[in-house]
Amino acid sequence: MKSFGAIIVICLFFAVFPAAKSHAADALTNSPVPGAVTPASPATPEATAARPIVSQSALVLFNIGPLPVTNSMVCTWIAAALIFVIVRFTTWKVKEIPTGGQNVMEAVVDIWENLMGNVLEPKVTRWVFPLATTYFIFIVISNLMDLLPGVGSIGMGLPDKTSFLPFAVQHVETPFFRPPTTDANLTVAMAGIFFVMCLFWAVRYNGPLGLVRHIFGVKVVTNKWAYVPMLLLFIFIGVMESFSILFIRPVALALRLYGNIYGGETMLTMAMTQKSIFLAVLLALPGYFFELVVCMLQAFVFAMLTVAFVGTLCSHMDDAPAH
Repeated sequence: MKSFGAIIVICLFFAVFPAAKSHAADALTNSPVPGAVTPASPATPEATAARPIVSQSALVLFNIGPLPVTNSMVCTWIAAALIFVIVRFTTWKVKEIPTGGQNVMEAVVDIWENLMGNVLEPKVTRWVFPLATTYFIFIVISNLMDLLPGVGSIGMGLPDKTSFLPFAVQHVETPFFRPPTTDANLTVAMAGIFFVMCLFWAVRYNGPLGLVRHIFGVKVVTNKWAYVPMLLLFIFIGVMESFSILFIRPVALALRLYGNIYGGETMLTMAMTQKSIFLAVLLALPGYFFELVVCMLQAFVFAMLTVAFVGTLCSHMDDAPAH
């Protein structure tokens, strides 16, 4: 149960971290492109038609002093608060024989602890468990926000004078809510946290020199004549492995999650904005079931990849000489 405290702290950190404004998506979407519509352009029907159906970057709703608050940050705070309330409510009075919510939370903990125990050593499992479990719970809730009514569809835009409904708009240009994981700022931040913690655990497990030997050392038994060529080969392999650890793994974690959830949001938005109600329902129903599977699967993949990546650096199995 002590791990729940670490889970709550990490969730609160996720909720505050996007305020640093890494602008991972803004760097792609706000670069000047000939013919592109900038935010300063007047909101005309032509300008609205030229914009993507779902903005790649989170939109600023208001400012708290120097801190800009985006629609994805609002949903991030909601997700973190929801996890905080659920965890505290289900573990407020821990019983020896769990029932109800405590039973569900302990089942989640046991499942993830068993999964990690098959990949990591016991002491490494104790290190990684709070972060990986928090990733899974937080990403599941954040992804499923994409399926909630009103998320991405309630906001500000051009008034629709042809509709009899009050406050109707032609197209929501600034939604009040956006799924947190469709903002690249958050996925890059989570990948950055993993990167720092993975290196910390690797040095803690192997030691500085042991980590270098783990990456670049010769892992086969050979005679003295073949040792030099094998050493050069494993140095080359170590360089490639270092490139993977420093760049490929964090980028893959961030972009896989962001791309899948952003693509799902775009697909559902395109389905729901069809002029024909029958066509919208026909496209949206299978899309919702498909996106539900994707949301759960991507959360599991992200968490398990963090465990697997740590396992490649915090294990002596590869250091055992083999023929």
